[in-house]
Amino acid sequence: MHPDLESCKAILENENLTCVVKQGDKFLKTTDRGIKPFMQWIESGENLHGAVAADKVVGKAAAFLMEKAGISAVYAAVLSEPAEDVLKKAGIMYTYAHLVPRIQNRKGDGLCPMESAVMEIENAETAFAALREKLRAYGVQRD
Repeated sequence: MHPDLESCKAILENENLTCVVKQGDKFLKTTDRGIKPFMQWIESGENLHGAVAADKVVGKAAAFLMEKAGISAVYAAVLSEPAEDVLKKAGIMYTYAHLVPRIQNRKGDGLCPMESAVMEIENAETAFAALREKLRAYGVQRD
């Protein structure tokens, strides 16, 4: 495993975070769930090109956002099979603890709405636009 990825994984687990990104000497850490951290980092113009990330749950939506952000390597505690396909196609190095067919919603009674929003999408730019629309529909983001 990439040394920076190993340190991100350790921080993720030891500090009970949801996502850790290492870009050079800088760490971004969060307890925010879902795609929120990557949406915020991308929209704020945070330079993540070549960074590594450790995340609790990586579904297809998160994988597309990581691709758009320029992440080079990912550790996922839980990785969905559609997310694995995105990471492979994007040439992003990855490792995971558990591979699952799909990411479930928080109630556990259906597909994650963000995963569902991008299930038929095949590129990061289209996925980003679809996710922004989905979040707007939930009242999470505004123009």
